[in-house]
Amino acid sequence: MFDKLEDLLMRYEELEAEMLNPDIMNDQNRYRKLMKDHSDLSNIIEKYKEYKATQASIEESLAMLDEENDEEIREMAKEELGECKQRIIKIEEELKILLLPKDPNDDKNVIVEIRGGAGGDEAALFAAELYRMYVMYAERNHWKIDMMNVNENGIGGFKEVIFMINGKGAYSKLKYESGVHRVQRVPVTESGGRIHTSTATVAIMPEAEEVDVELDMNDCKFDVFRSSGNGGQCVNTTDSAVRLTHAPSGIVISCQDEKSQLKNKDKAIRVLRSKLYELELEKAQNAEAESRRSQVGTGDRSEKIRTYNFPQGRVSDHRIKLTVYQIDDVMNGDLEEFISSLIAADQAAKMMNMSQQ
Repeated sequence: MFDKLEDLLMRYEELEAEMLNPDIMNDQNRYRKLMKDHSDLSNIIEKYKEYKATQASIEESLAMLDEENDEEIREMAKEELGECKQRIIKIEEELKILLLPKDPNDDKNVIVEIRGGAGGDEAALFAAELYRMYVMYAERNHWKIDMMNVNENGIGGFKEVIFMINGKGAYSKLKYESGVHRVQRVPVTESGGRIHTSTATVAIMPEAEEVDVELDMNDCKFDVFRSSGNGGQCVNTTDSAVRLTHAPSGIVISCQDEKSQLKNKDKAIRVLRSKLYELELEKAQNAEAESRRSQVGTGDRSEKIRTYNFPQGRVSDHRIKLTVYQIDDVMNGDLEEFISSLIAADQAAKMMNMSQQ
């Protein structure tokens, strides 16, 4: 591990020297790439420097214990030595996590697709509440929401909603949300007071760039139609909505949130590109079965991942056996306990997998 850290430190210092070169500073594309590489290494290098400083403190304390006869100074050295030994164990664990292979999609924006599942109108209402939950979580992180498409059921629920979350690191946190979300409660549509179980599916896709997916526009068929739902000026009166059909995959995407047909077309292409990219990622993950097993549910839409039980006020994540009894806070976007626990569990599983190889 430490040989690798020394190599990274050397590379970090080389990058710093290159960034000060006037010729490179004048080449904006080259300079931006160096800046990104430098930024990617900064966290691990800072932690490694902290490790080296702590190791130096340990050696100083040991030397002091060998050379000093003053009992008070020796006690101080012993105390410093004990603190540094505890700190260095913690730093070593943090370095192991920082050295784990990084998901290349972690810094990307995400496209979120939520659909009502089993449960009819109640499932659609739950899908709308999940949409609100993720919007509020995004706001907590100062991320921007961009609506792609929504298909309402007439009573405030969403049969389907597709939206983008723009923000650095959005995928790194939200990728664990893909799967089936289950709700247990008395629906507003239930007159007998019985508890119903309904579901909604959530798909989290990293936004694909042109370099990620080669898209042949000859494979794409565009149809235009009049937007439906609540609308203002132009909406519902012009053929601004767009339906995109991708012949090779059979994927169909509708976008009608914008008043401009051109903007809806652009959004549909972005969603299609991300869907195709997700399919490629899934193929790669299935091909690497061992790696796939080390992950904590990051993509299987058929996997039941979480239950929201309103009568008991609890939310349970079935992958990591975590239950919290603050359902109102969770539905208001307080997902950090779940997401941080999922990240920690995924890191632990990957470290275990690496140690066994």
